[in-house]
Amino acid sequence: MRNREPSLYYVIGILITLIACTEEISFSKAKAAQPALRVGMELSYPPFEMTNTAGQPDGISVELAHSLGKHLGRKILIENIAFDGLIPALRTGTIDCIISSMTSTPERAKAIAFSNPYLKTGLTLLVGKNSPILSADDITKPGVRIAVKLGTSAHKYATQKLKNAHVFVLDMESAAVLEVMQGKVDAFIYDSLSVYRHHRRHPKTTRAILNPFHQETWAIGLRKQDVKLLEEINKFLQKFKDTGGFDKLGKKFLPDEKAYFKAHNIPFYF
Repeated sequence: MRNREPSLYYVIGILITLIACTEEISFSKAKAAQPALRVGMELSYPPFEMTNTAGQPDGISVELAHSLGKHLGRKILIENIAFDGLIPALRTGTIDCIISSMTSTPERAKAIAFSNPYLKTGLTLLVGKNSPILSADDITKPGVRIAVKLGTSAHKYATQKLKNAHVFVLDMESAAVLEVMQGKVDAFIYDSLSVYRHHRRHPKTTRAILNPFHQETWAIGLRKQDVKLLEEINKFLQKFKDTGGFDKLGKKFLPDEKAYFKAHNIPFYF
């Protein structure tokens, strides 16, 4: 007749199960207790950062931020901040990271840390239909009128490299495009995707010179002391790329652009 008392192995099995359940509950509570990740971006740069018809944050960077939140087990809060105010907001603790099509530059890296690059791009030119600018070489000529957006890498490039040009620094991208259309400036320096899209909207008054004359990469910005968060973000970016996350975003938001750039042998993003 078998002993009805619980065997030693049975008791040990129950204990292991209880410990595992307790650890799982504790882990779940720990994840739930984590504060929301506050992500700063300027919601005026479609299709990367923008608002939808309901006024809610939308675009490639927004979806990237929410995918990052799932990876970290943290809720995401999108903070809409003017581009030139993003780094100050990060450094003062108003936000936890920047995902806003921000170019990783040596100057910015003095103030903040950057993740591994997630996108390659470059500076290109939107010019007026009758502008004398035919290539990037022409913007180095004396007296050329150049528009740039405040705080962007194009702004820094023009200030540092185009000593002979008249550089007009504008707060809004749309204002710079209007200056080109009206012939008030000879060229607007911006990234290739934006230049392509602006030209497609205004084909009668603009031309696009889309071969990048200055290569750049975009990355996520963080505070220098947030080393562990940086490590997790880099892990996420690699996994997101390996599992086709960036390809899906490109197909969803940039199908026409990808096709055009490929057909014309212009370096594309992801």
